Amino acid sequence: MAEAALTIGDFARATGLSAKALRRYDALGLLRPDRVDPYTGYRYYDGGQTERARLIAWLRRIGMPLADIGRVCALHAADPDGAARAIRAHWASVEAETSARRGLAASLLAHVKGTGTAMTKDPSYVLSGTSLLDRGLVRTEQQDAVHASPRLVAVADGYGPEGGRAARAAIDALSLALPAPSVPHERAGDGLNALEDGFRAAAEAVAELDGSSGTTLTAALLAGNRLVVAHLGDSRALLLRDGRSRQLTRDDTVVQALVDAGELVPGEAAGRPDRALLLKALEGGGGGAVPAPALTVHDVRPGDRLLLCTDGLWAVVPAEAVARAAASGTPGGAARVLLDLARAHGAPDNLSLTLTDPTPH
Repeated sequence: MAEAALTIGDFARATGLSAKALRRYDALGLLRPDRVDPYTGYRYYDGGQTERARLIAWLRRIGMPLADIGRVCALHAADPDGAARAIRAHWASVEAETSARRGLAASLLAHVKGTGTAMTKDPSYVLSGTSLLDRGLVRTEQQDAVHASPRLVAVADGYGPEGGRAARAAIDALSLALPAPSVPHERAGDGLNALEDGFRAAAEAVAELDGSSGTTLTAALLAGNRLVVAHLGDSRALLLRDGRSRQLTRDDTVVQALVDAGELVPGEAAGRPDRALLLKALEGGGGGAVPAPALTVHDVRPGDRLLLCTDGLWAVVPAEAVARAAASGTPGGAARVLLDLARAHGAPDNLSLTLTDPTPH
């Protein structure tokens, strides 16, 4: 071995990474030791690996998910400009989330200022409609999951070897963490707390799975006459009102971050091969920082319709066609039309959706 060989302890001190983190990065293939002693199992690192290790440490400090760190490290070796773009995209995503939370804070302040009382007024609402789960025409495995109840709807899109388990685990943990439908949330603040608790439970459930697997999770909870939305990944929530469609979530993807940073125009995003590269999701493997969901609060009123869907729908069917079909007829009939549209466009991915109408309760 070269003279620069370092024990795992020495390498940890040289790079600012703990030995535990180094063992995890080894297991995930992010940073393999230069040599492992066949008798003692001791890990030895080459001094030349210090730069990659420090890059990983820096990327973790800015909150980049492990799955994306591997891609950035690979780009750093072959395409430094590409690595820089990916880092800028991640940080644009962080800034966009900060802006969204600033808007949420302003919304909450407007509702509680000077009152300290409940943030909703009668009537309260329930969600009535349908859900749909379809494997698509190409995939051999179903890795989406869906939940629909009178006050909570959610969709999840798994990825990796245990993607299906990750999506189902997230949905199950989220729904079980929330109070029973007979105990409604009448204040938006209560709904926010409940969804945050639910996402935390979902993150813990997914963390027990394979480190290269994970899932998106998008959920909407009714709290009186307010709709609380929590989101991680690239599934979407859309509110249909008066013939118009408004997206309530922002995609946690590299492409969307590049759009936010001004490096892409929206029309260029759909055709990019890295369109589905996630910046935030619920990750398997455990031990990493749990990403905070983006949270927003919205008014609801009679005549509204709410669509939650994975990218098996919105990335395949044009947005105008999705909005037009989703707003037509009953939720059940509209959901079937949306499925037919996806299949007409080849249905290359799993698809899950909920289509519901908020109705006074």
